[in-house]
Amino acid sequence: MVGFLLRAAISALGLWVASEIFSGLRFESPSKLIVAALLLGIVNAVVRPLAFVLTLPLTVLTLGLFLLVLNAGMVALVAWIVPGFEISGFWTAVGAALIVSLVSWAASSAIGGNGRVEVFTIRK
Repeated sequence: MVGFLLRAAISALGLWVASEIFSGLRFESPSKLIVAALLLGIVNAVVRPLAFVLTLPLTVLTLGLFLLVLNAGMVALVAWIVPGFEISGFWTAVGAALIVSLVSWAASSAIGGNGRVEVFTIRK
């Protein structure tokens, strides 16, 4: 449970960064941002695997680039469900999905599977 909440906080950070970069992405309030991040985590855990399996031939055909469209669809689905979270268009959703993915990747690299911060040491 701690891992899910930590990853939801990371998603909230990614959504906030994306809203600062793209003018077409906005939240009515910080509470809407938190709700959107929690719902994005649930959508990515439940809907995204099913959508991935259904679009696997297209993903293979495009050498994985369709995953950007799939991620944008998940962000757009969350924006459609959560009132107060607005996305102006397709390319804004793609950019937001890319930013959320990059922020999640960067933050998750320092967080282990158990939700603890890992310290990396470089030995010479």
